[in-house]
Amino acid sequence: MISLLSDSLRVGTRRSFLRGASIAAAATVFAGVGAAAEAVVSAADRERMRALAAWTALTFDTPNPVPYGADIFDSKSGERLMRAANAVGPEHDPSAHGEIHAIRLACAKSKSASLKGYTLYTTCEPCAMCMACALWAGLDRVVYGATIADASRFGHQIQIPAAEVAKRGDMTCVVDGPVEREVCLALFTDPRMQKQLDRWKAGR
Repeated sequence: MISLLSDSLRVGTRRSFLRGASIAAAATVFAGVGAAAEAVVSAADRERMRALAAWTALTFDTPNPVPYGADIFDSKSGERLMRAANAVGPEHDPSAHGEIHAIRLACAKSKSASLKGYTLYTTCEPCAMCMACALWAGLDRVVYGATIADASRFGHQIQIPAAEVAKRGDMTCVVDGPVEREVCLALFTDPRMQKQLDRWKAGR
């Protein structure tokens, strides 16, 4: 900041002084935003995501291996309400993504269509369908691991960021991620998933 001001004063014009001050101020603001964004993700978030990824990997030794898992926790107490994996294949339901599967089961368990007061963790950034469902369910927050761009390398995706979907509605839901991205991305690159991913790409 001092060097920018000194340079501006040497030029001797008010315009260059203001330009230098503006750049310094903008840098300070963006630095603060970055620090705040980083602080949003807690140690608990990382631990829960790693645990979810490990649980999801257990599907690799079943007839329906999937890299998509989801957890729903009470936002205050940290108590888990529901955990589920993608069930599109076994349920013959194209909407049974991990997030929607978990939301359906959680709502049935709580006997309510609202999940206000809960946080959804998912191994991959929700697609537009899943993020819309999270909004309609009233979830406080969505935390994701791998990104939609990561997932698109291995299969078809609707490449709209979850945060963008959240912005388009009049419902409030915080979207944080990626969290433990490499751990979740490893679910897609695991050799046990490759044949299944190839089948999905081929539409089988």
